[in-house]
Amino acid sequence: MNTRKHFTFSDLEHWLNERRVTEIECLVPDLTGVARGKILPRQKFTEDRGMRLPEAVVAMGVTGEFPEEGPYYDVINPTDRDMHLRPDPATVRIVPWATDPTAQVIHDCYDKDGKMVPFAPRSVLRRVCDLFDAEGWNPVVAPELEFYLVARNTDPDMPLKPPIGRSGRAETSRQAYSIDAVNEFDPLFEDVYSYCEQMELNVDTLIHEIGAGQMEINFFHDHPLQLADEVFFFKRTLREAAMRHNMFATFMAKPIAGEPGSAMHIHQSIVNKDGQNIFSNPDGTASKEFYWYIGGLQKYIPAAMALFAPYVNSYRRLSRFTAAPINIQWGTDNRTVGIRSPVASPAARRIENRVIGADANPYVALAATLACGYLGMKNQIEPTPECKGDAYLGDYQLPRSLGEALEKLRSEKALAEVLGESFITVYTEIKEIEYAEFMKVISPWEREHLLLHV
Repeated sequence: MNTRKHFTFSDLEHWLNERRVTEIECLVPDLTGVARGKILPRQKFTEDRGMRLPEAVVAMGVTGEFPEEGPYYDVINPTDRDMHLRPDPATVRIVPWATDPTAQVIHDCYDKDGKMVPFAPRSVLRRVCDLFDAEGWNPVVAPELEFYLVARNTDPDMPLKPPIGRSGRAETSRQAYSIDAVNEFDPLFEDVYSYCEQMELNVDTLIHEIGAGQMEINFFHDHPLQLADEVFFFKRTLREAAMRHNMFATFMAKPIAGEPGSAMHIHQSIVNKDGQNIFSNPDGTASKEFYWYIGGLQKYIPAAMALFAPYVNSYRRLSRFTAAPINIQWGTDNRTVGIRSPVASPAARRIENRVIGADANPYVALAATLACGYLGMKNQIEPTPECKGDAYLGDYQLPRSLGEALEKLRSEKALAEVLGESFITVYTEIKEIEYAEFMKVISPWEREHLLLHV
């Protein structure tokens, strides 16, 4: 659990002094989860306790493009006005790979009147957590994040390949849960764990997943905002460590054809003010809130898919018999369903959302999955009967493309009310721009099969 949750600015100054920090990386996560911001000298950071950035910095897509017109500018002022960024002292971490003593601090986004910028990803998650708090509920989450290690690739026209391990060979077969396959990359993971320890990231288990070069890291359970911060930091850390070992780490949902995709499974439960898990009754049986939460996930996951699967590549992962769900069925200890309830003690009863891709913004994904469950409990939505067989044998119940997902998200007013209408407007407009950019690219498949045959 995060022991620095209640850090004050006085604690922050003491922390920086102890480590003789001379520079501060002032970070704000954008819509894609990329770290934006500025690097400030320690003295300027201490004097200003914040900085300014154009508000569109957190409202652009992965290509860096913006809409030229439309509803986007009903939210984003066309005068390109500033946001006022305030550091969150509890997020301070050392930058272990920096040459000089350097810290990194995540900032929240405010307008000139002191109100949180509603379309900033961290603001959206705070908004949802505040709704839970108003009900006396404290959400607890634990992400499981999958990723691929790949050989360095500087040509986007070339397919990705597994990297060379310490044996001098690349993986060519499935090595699920293989210890020896993980040990192939011991030098890298020794650095990763060292970096995580220096950054006080609460990472738990490392395993080898099904795909060639595919790994998974698990995080200890905590409050959603703390876990989103940790996933944000971890992604940055792993990419840096991988490059120092002459390989890339990628969180693409489907980076390699013929290999399984990468997910961010999120375990979630709710405790009350007394610390009791409200998903369990006093006698240990599942509570009505447990079932209502599942009902909310079932009802709203299809509309939230553009938030869980944010890119055109994301939908390549969600296909039948590929260790990724195609449905919104639920079941106990059943990995073929989209919503799984692991076997656990009553105190640890939880629900796992298996739909979310590793490419999702952790702040947005956590806000969206919690929003679905919140609506389920507030509206007492009953789930469908438990699936006790192979859910892959059923029909697709999720959008099959980003375009379809965006249509569903725009039409679901209940989610917009919880997440914020301005956020949904900005998000969907940006995703339309990305989709339009993708559609300009002609793929090798089209040239191979259509060039001389149609």
